[in-house]
Amino acid sequence: MEPRDSQESDVVMMETSGSQESDASMETGECSAPPISLPKPWAKLVPLDSKYSDVEIALDEMVVCSETSFLSLDKHEWCKIARKLDKCSATLQSLSLIPINVDGVVIKKGDAVAIKHDSEIVSGTDNEGYLIYRFEVTPISEYCKIPIKIPFDIEHAKCSICLNIWHDVVTVAPCLHNFCNGCFSEWLRRSLKNGSSVLCPHCRGIVHFVGRNHFLHNIEQAIFGSDASLQRSNEEVAYLDRRATIKSNLVIKKSKAPRRGRSYFPLNDESDGMELSCPQCGTEFRGFQCNQATVHLQCSSCGGMMPSRSDISVPQHCLGCDRSFCGSYWLSQGLSTNGPHTFCSHENFKPISEHTIVRIPSSTHQNNRHEQDITERCIRSMGRTLQDVVLEWIGKLDNREIDRTIMPLNHADMITARTHVCKDCYDKLVSFLLYWFRLTIPHYNECSFHVMLGNLIFALLPSLLQCLYPKTISLTNSIFSNILKLQNSSNIDCRFVVASTTSSVYLLQPSLL
Repeated sequence: MEPRDSQESDVVMMETSGSQESDASMETGECSAPPISLPKPWAKLVPLDSKYSDVEIALDEMVVCSETSFLSLDKHEWCKIARKLDKCSATLQSLSLIPINVDGVVIKKGDAVAIKHDSEIVSGTDNEGYLIYRFEVTPISEYCKIPIKIPFDIEHAKCSICLNIWHDVVTVAPCLHNFCNGCFSEWLRRSLKNGSSVLCPHCRGIVHFVGRNHFLHNIEQAIFGSDASLQRSNEEVAYLDRRATIKSNLVIKKSKAPRRGRSYFPLNDESDGMELSCPQCGTEFRGFQCNQATVHLQCSSCGGMMPSRSDISVPQHCLGCDRSFCGSYWLSQGLSTNGPHTFCSHENFKPISEHTIVRIPSSTHQNNRHEQDITERCIRSMGRTLQDVVLEWIGKLDNREIDRTIMPLNHADMITARTHVCKDCYDKLVSFLLYWFRLTIPHYNECSFHVMLGNLIFALLPSLLQCLYPKTISLTNSIFSNILKLQNSSNIDCRFVVASTTSSVYLLQPSLL
């Protein structure tokens, strides 16, 4: 490949090994063969000069050719790029008479070298007068998403109550018909008010169970994405959201099930011998007793049942994940864990301000243990505890000082220190708050610099001692005092074993706190 000048330029184009070259002079429509459809590119060569186009690499093994000028039909094989099994790197083999410079290494014709994302490839021996490309690997999530078209009748995605496309779709059982959450919530409310059995609006079968269907919700979103005219107005959506009361699975009439360890209470003659694990089915607590029309929630922690009630202020759902938990409800009804009834612990579901934490959750910093250790060291160097830091940032959350757009919880705008959340959602919240703590801590950069500086010095210290003190058997007082100063300024534990010989000094096992 020749250096480019004012009359010549290197235009790189793709061509597979053994493929036939098409006639450049052929007009559109003259080719009788169908066009060849290549898979989506998994990598590309991006020229640093924006006047030239990218070279897309779609096959696992591809030969890249060059043209000596724009008008020339002569092509010369430049290199062959073969994808490795790890899907993130490749092997580049030079096919050109002119050596190729890859990340500063010059390779001749026939030689091969490994390349990875951001590798720099020069079409000559140096950067002067030659095209420079950067090898970029396409993220797997981008080229592996192949759209699949499935025939689907829009009529099957309509709610039989409002006759529109589902909004926040719920599924009832055992008939498995689907409705808008707001529509069926209103239907359920009216049925319970009338004291009648809850019937499916579509087939009139008795409904025993209703829950949100997240799979169909994705189909609902895909329908709106393909045809925006099917979307409802903002006023309609807001009205349905206000009416929607189904947050987790509701058991409207529970069939006979194995005993769970709770005490079961016989109902009246209308119960048909049915057994329920809800303590208020058959016994009154705090002025409330379940009847045949009472809708029940199943606890996500212990699996027990409790009545779904909107007439009390005690939360029954975690606002962060919409799952139901029974511990707080039964405590408000005067039931004790020491009594005959079994229900989940209050520790599983309580206000955010009442949760305690002693160690950084494993999900913090995207499960990066190294970053978690840095955060822990920074907190300790400030003379604080993890609980203190979390409480401080919960206060900032209450004062709306934190951007909540990336909070990994449902209903992020509604969450305060008094919000009831489960243990899993609390750990997610702590991870979110520690992310902001790391971004805003004043001495974080200084702390990180000290740690990196300490690691660097300890890595180089044995070589330096060997050069400076080749005959020293033990460390001098001055060197030892400098190490202690380093320890005091950068939180490094300078525990080591000194192994001496007549020619050198070795420092073994430096460790970081």
